[in-house]
Order: sequence, then C-alpha cells, then structure tokens
Amino acid sequence: MKVEINNLVRANIKQLQPYSSARHEFKGAGTVFLDANENAFGSPLSQNFSRYPDTEQLRLKQKIASLKNIPVDKIFIGNGSDEAIDLLIRIFCEPGKDNIILLSPTYGMYEVCAGINNIDVKKIPLLTDFNIDTKGVLSKIDVNSKMLFICSPNNPSGNCMRKEDIFYLLKEFRGIVVIDEAYIDYAEKDSFIDLLESFPNLVVLQTLSKAWGLAGLRIGMAYASEKIITWLSKIKFPYNISLANQELALEALNYPEIIQDRIRKINLEKKSMQESLQQLSFIQLIYPSDANFLLVKVEEPLKLYQYLSAKGIIVRDRSNQPLCEGCLRITIGIPEENNSILNALNTYNK
Repeated sequence: MKVEINNLVRANIKQLQPYSSARHEFKGAGTVFLDANENAFGSPLSQNFSRYPDTEQLRLKQKIASLKNIPVDKIFIGNGSDEAIDLLIRIFCEPGKDNIILLSPTYGMYEVCAGINNIDVKKIPLLTDFNIDTKGVLSKIDVNSKMLFICSPNNPSGNCMRKEDIFYLLKEFRGIVVIDEAYIDYAEKDSFIDLLESFPNLVVLQTLSKAWGLAGLRIGMAYASEKIITWLSKIKFPYNISLANQELALEALNYPEIIQDRIRKINLEKKSMQESLQQLSFIQLIYPSDANFLLVKVEEPLKLYQYLSAKGIIVRDRSNQPLCEGCLRITIGIPEENNSILNALNTYNK
C-alpha cells in the first residue's frame, strides 16, 4: 500500500514560508561574520558561545549517521523527542478535524501534544500482555486518522511490541506510523530504522536521554524519509539545539563502547532486581521488560509509594493507568541505589 507523504501534509504547512536566519542564507567558509547581530565581544564564559549554533546540526548528524549507518538526510534532531512529536502532529494533523491513534497505556506526551494542537485522540487498549490489538486499531481508523504512535519498548510496561504486529499496521495504515524507540538500546531487539526504505510513512524516534545518559541535554532524533525530514526541518525553530548541547553530544558520541558496557551493567542489575523483588510477599507480578525499568504490581501501591518517598526513594506510581492497576514503575539505578530500595522493601510491613 503506497503512501504519498505530501498528500498527508496540511495545506497551510505546504504554503508556509519558513523563517530564514542569517545562517540559513550564507553557505560557505566565512571569517568575519557581521550578519546575525551577535555580540562579537562574547560573554563572561571561557567558552565562546556568542555565535548562533548551526541550524542544521550537520556535525552532530554526521556523527549519528556514522553510528546508526543511516544517511544524514534521513535524520532530524530535536529538543528531545518531544519536539519531533509536536512537529509531526503540526505537519500532518488538521486542528479540529483529524485524529491520532494511541495504544493505551503509553507515553503521555503524544496525547499532550495532540491536545495542544486541538487534535482528537483515539485510544486503543493494549492486550493484557501489553501487546497490540491490531484488529482493535484497524476498527478505529477513519478517513481523518493521520498518525499512529507505537511506543516500543513501551512506557510504562517496558516490553517491545511484537514485530509482526507492527509490520501488519505499517502495511495497512495509510497515515504516518511513529515508532518511539526511546528505550531500544536496552532491548535485545532490532530497531525499525532499517525499514525506512520500505515504508515511506514510517518515523522512528530515538533519544540520547536514556541509554546515553544525556537527559539534561534534550537531544532527540527522528529518522524518516527525506520528504518527512524536509517538512520537520521546514517548521522547526531555526536554532532549536544550542551550541553547547551540540558540542557536548558530539563529545559523548565518541564513547559508544562505554555506553554498551553501562547498558550491560544496567541489564544485569535489572535481572538481579527482578530476582530479589520476586522474594517479597507483597509483590504480585513483575512484567517482562526490554527497558531500564520494571513495572511491578504490588499490594496497596499508594501506601508503598508513600513509604518509599518518606525514605527519600522516589519511584513512579502508575496505578492510575489502564492495565496498570496496582503498579509502581521502578527505574534501574546504580548498585547503591538498587540496594537502597531493596533494603527499604525488605523492612516494609515488618
């Protein structure tokens, strides 16, 4: 089923004349820059941040391209994945008319961005094992369903969605399919990046916030066809990634072997945590996880949450989410942090 991307783009976005910054207009190797009204004397900082950053983040994209084995023109870099989510909805969804499809429970920012843009949300409950109800999804799609968001590994459940279910929806859905792979580095599963050539309506989101440990920098990536990347670049703010964040991200990306070692350690800690939690009488169920956290069903989740909070240990209460009744979400920390929560849990109710 062929999907023509430009036919999905909102009419006003097609007509939009993007802001043209000084750095957009000049291409070349200048030495004296007197075009952007910058303060050439600089700031009190020792590093020079007086110049505007590269609007296209070319060096950072080239580094990511080499690590992911993907062309630069299929990469968009945003202020966290959240920027890409918001921009995609603004490009493809007509306010007050169109809708997006969500698989509940899932990451909350999809619905928030839809609400900000006055886009209706259709929520399809996941199955009890947190996999996709593909028939349920197809039954809710209508002519105004423009986007389908699939979080895999899913937040808050932690599981990767079945690949065959995602394939099926990619083939059947005539809108944009967004696969959010924020936690994919922890999973022993393949990314969907390799399928971009096969599915022009596919967008894959990743981030440096999770496995790369750079949550404070807010660097998110969208991988997609050149057409979709062009539209994202057209409507983004011109200087959406600061010079400091670009340089720090570039530095961190020089050490993939360190990140792989830390991923291995986190997954070992996760296995150990799961084994320890299973020994506790008030733990009812620990869901399988491909991410760096565990969704744990407990007796009296609010009471346990408050008990841990009083000891300075903060977890996430997810018990108000569909299919997550009675559940806390516990991130896997360093060994000392994991020991702290286990020690606290071992004294709970004694």
